[in-house]
Amino acid sequence: MARTPFIGLTGGIGAGKSEALRALDRLGAATLSTDAVTHELLETDEVRDLLVEKLGAEVAPNGQIDRSSVATTVFDDDEKRKWLEEVLWPRVGQRVADFRESGEDRPAAVVEVPLLFESGMESVFDKTIVVVADEDVRAGRAAARGHQLVEARAARQLTQDEKAQKADFVVRNDGTLDELEAKLSEVLERLREDAADGNR
Repeated sequence: MARTPFIGLTGGIGAGKSEALRALDRLGAATLSTDAVTHELLETDEVRDLLVEKLGAEVAPNGQIDRSSVATTVFDDDEKRKWLEEVLWPRVGQRVADFRESGEDRPAAVVEVPLLFESGMESVFDKTIVVVADEDVRAGRAAARGHQLVEARAARQLTQDEKAQKADFVVRNDGTLDELEAKLSEVLERLREDAADGNR
């Protein structure tokens, strides 16, 4: 039996990578969101205590991490941001490795990684997918979700075009969810064909 293709999924803010991950799940792929893993880690006593010790009690009012407070605290402080990455990334990486080894017989195992190329993680995956959308569409989606510091966050990422140039598959997400799902279904079919041919 062909090995399940291990796929990295990314996209710029507001492009719809989380919607794409949900669509891939509906299409039968095994899926994991590194953002969701990070949120879970921030709810653990171990990581909470580390953050309080380093960043101060204000990042954990009522004993629970306030992600917005953490983001505000570390965003413009390179030393603190690097420290936070050193706390979180190895733990996230272990969860991704465990997910890959879960051995499910699926069309693909897909991991959503917002900073896939920026963090150099693309080499971990067999193939990569980038979700793109028109800038106006992305801005509207980000505003609707109340994203804070959108421009500053985007400035720390590769541009949408740069991500697209690095990816194996580029999927546009300017239309409906049904259209997005249909495009992703085509990608899964390509992956199945490549796996069958041994061209991973």
